[in-house]
Amino acid sequence: MVDPPLKVWLVQQGVWAMSLESMPLASGYLKATALQDDRIAANADIRIRNFDGGSTLFGMANDLFHDGAPDVMAFSVLGWNYREFAALAETFKEINPDGWAIFGGNHVSQQADRVFALHPYVDVVVNGEGEFTFRDLLLARLDERSPRELHDIDGISFHDGDARVVTTKDRPRIDNLDEVASPFLTGAIPLTDEHGRFPYDVALLETNRGCPYKCSFCYWGGAVGQRVRAFSRERLRQEIELFAQHKVHTLVLCDANFGMMPIDLEFVEDVIATRERYGYPRSIETSWAKNKSSVFFKIVKAMKDAGLHSSFTLALQTLDEGTLDLMNRRNMKVNDWESLAEWLGKEGLDCYAELIWGAPGETIDSFMKGYDRLANHVSRVAVYPMLILPNTTYHTERERFGLVTVRGNTDDFEYLLSHDTMSPRDNQYMHRFIFVARLIAENPVLRYTWAPLRTLGGITQSELIRSLMDWFEHDTDPSAEPFRTGMINSFTDSDVLAPVLTRVYGTDEAKDMLRRWWAFSVLPRVPDEVRPVLDTIFEYDLITLPAYTQPGHDPSSRHANETLPIVDIDGESYHEWRDVWTGFDVPALTMALRRDEPYEHLLTPTVHSLYYKVGADRFLPSTNHEEIVYYMGKLDRQLLGRP
Repeated sequence: MVDPPLKVWLVQQGVWAMSLESMPLASGYLKATALQDDRIAANADIRIRNFDGGSTLFGMANDLFHDGAPDVMAFSVLGWNYREFAALAETFKEINPDGWAIFGGNHVSQQADRVFALHPYVDVVVNGEGEFTFRDLLLARLDERSPRELHDIDGISFHDGDARVVTTKDRPRIDNLDEVASPFLTGAIPLTDEHGRFPYDVALLETNRGCPYKCSFCYWGGAVGQRVRAFSRERLRQEIELFAQHKVHTLVLCDANFGMMPIDLEFVEDVIATRERYGYPRSIETSWAKNKSSVFFKIVKAMKDAGLHSSFTLALQTLDEGTLDLMNRRNMKVNDWESLAEWLGKEGLDCYAELIWGAPGETIDSFMKGYDRLANHVSRVAVYPMLILPNTTYHTERERFGLVTVRGNTDDFEYLLSHDTMSPRDNQYMHRFIFVARLIAENPVLRYTWAPLRTLGGITQSELIRSLMDWFEHDTDPSAEPFRTGMINSFTDSDVLAPVLTRVYGTDEAKDMLRRWWAFSVLPRVPDEVRPVLDTIFEYDLITLPAYTQPGHDPSSRHANETLPIVDIDGESYHEWRDVWTGFDVPALTMALRRDEPYEHLLTPTVHSLYYKVGADRFLPSTNHEEIVYYMGKLDRQLLGRP
């Protein structure tokens, strides 16, 4: 019996700075499972210490250690928090030399030699799934064992009494996932704050674990090339209902390939049934299966019929044949994506795609060809620079690809400088392209402009992005300076997009700068007869950006903002801008173009009110493009069913 109880802290930090918390799912699974052991439940006080991406190291240290330190401090380590958590672990050991500092998570799993060499004050590194390993470590601590004598615990690395690194045998992957206790049903993760409100941006949960693929750039918690294991339908149904009772808008599923198995359809059916009873959840976001089977199409149809929203993802990463070979993605039916994207578009369903720049084998020319081929069907394209992650093929076989990398300024990711098919100059240019593409296509500032500009104006998506790159580089107006600086610094600082994005969303000055670029650089390049149509669509994109004002700017400005009156629609709050839109119905026109239908009759000017979901400030200044789309303005007919 330990008296007082063993003090255990689980430390987690999200990637984005937001007014709402990021749900500490990993820590929740650890806490809930550990407390299923009677001895731990009776003798340990386990607490989750959750921080957002904007928390400073000094701030976290003051928060954690203002009244001493725990007996065990376990960190959920990812690339973005590795350095901060290493520093906190060192401080922890200064305060409590006898405490145990435990590292677990994708970024340190199977990386004990590097972790211990850089941070000798870390006692244990957990390799693989951590729930039962963490339980066993707490039991060892309750037995007052030394962290140098843990040879019987599977799935860890530690220093023995002779300071040698010991790595025990791998712990078998958990076959029956229901043995991992639910952090929601057990209360390990609280679902209300002090005001009784759901405190998180979204609800995170897993429905399964494992991935059958072995992509060269991916690790996925060591679950690559693994059989997919699922939580039971009854448990998931209970969790869905609990979230619905807390009026959770969006479920984000932390699965590698949701939508590939019949049980995924069952999950969606249960979400729909729950929504019919409670009105929530209203959206599912996830990493959709790479190969779209008949199950996927059944899921999409069920969600559309029920009005359950999602952004259907085409995670293609590249369209270049040789690069796909090196990525080891030939076993995916990626060539089926064009018909799928066309079908989703004609159904009026939101779809976005993901590409990676910098994969070995890729060049600027091959990437741009693939980008525009993809953008012909899906305008919202998320482009990410290749990161070299621990334990991946690119990481272990770096000499094969001629990789030259550097660690991030504030994180521990390896960023590519060059490789056999990419020069440093090429990479610098493409990072500027990525910055602008993320700004106006991914987040997305422009939504309806892309397809009409391509079909009516003959300008591809990559050409438009390069045009804006050129404008940022050469415009002498002071309003362009933050954009120019952000574009230049995007190669060295991964956090430069957020303040620029909030400037576009929340100030008249930035929108006016985009209008000048459009008028002087874009419209002169399109035929005279379509300029008025394209100009109207572009203006609609700007006026329907979320109702948000950047701090320090006048909220009574010309763009949609928080001073607009609030109305209730279907149980949710919206800012209402009465009779503001006097152009034609832009969504209807773009849908006609996607379906290759006549559109001339849709060019008649109309008067519409616009509605903006309240709360965009919760997702800004983060760059959470999956959630911010829900805050874009909508026509009254889209929400109210008016003609």
